[in-house]
Amino acid sequence: MTCWYEGPLAAFDTETTGVDVETDRIVSAALVVQDAPGTRPRVTRWLVNPGVPVPAAATEVHGLTEEHLQRNGRWPAPVMYEVAQALAEQAAVGRPVVVMNAPFDLTLLDRELRRHRASSLDRWFERSPLLVLDPRVLDKHLDRYRKGRRTLADLCAHYEVELEEAHDAAADATAALEVTRAVGRRFASRLERLSPGELHTLQAVWHAAQARGLQAWFARTGTEEIVDPAWPLRPDLPAAA
Repeated sequence: MTCWYEGPLAAFDTETTGVDVETDRIVSAALVVQDAPGTRPRVTRWLVNPGVPVPAAATEVHGLTEEHLQRNGRWPAPVMYEVAQALAEQAAVGRPVVVMNAPFDLTLLDRELRRHRASSLDRWFERSPLLVLDPRVLDKHLDRYRKGRRTLADLCAHYEVELEEAHDAAADATAALEVTRAVGRRFASRLERLSPGELHTLQAVWHAAQARGLQAWFARTGTEEIVDPAWPLRPDLPAAA
């Protein structure tokens, strides 16, 4: 039987107006689907006119200006529907979806659906659950004592995965997918007998433990930042924008 990391995978990524999942908006998104390692992936891209100002700091990261998005982007409502539908199609066929730092991208998508579609991300997966693989959570659990940051660029360097056009949604999704395959191969003895469904459940536990550890470190250093233990989707806040 083919191990999950040698089988069909998809990957999802977004670029945004900022890093606050409750108030910031999606400006681009991409879904990459690969049937087997080494095969040419199928890529779907979305460009969004968020309807709000795009900060210069965000443009410096992903290169998408407010003017470009106003001229070429689509309105959020139909895009968010299409994105959720595309992810639901992956869930329906049981294809795992790689999402680097899943609570960020998936929570942002959920808030956009609530904002523009009066819906939620969970509603799309009532029949078939979304099976998420988060390379950040996997790597941090399986190689927990390795020092250094674990951004996508860091993971690509560590696992010798090429990252072209960083902070382009399709490029980042593709790189995250390849990193996840590399993690699977490197830790095959610990992962090959686990199904994507079992891994999804375990990652929620691993992420919560990682969040508690980071929160304790913040407390020791006097940092007031709060770390949310929820994975892969943060709960809705009553005052969400």
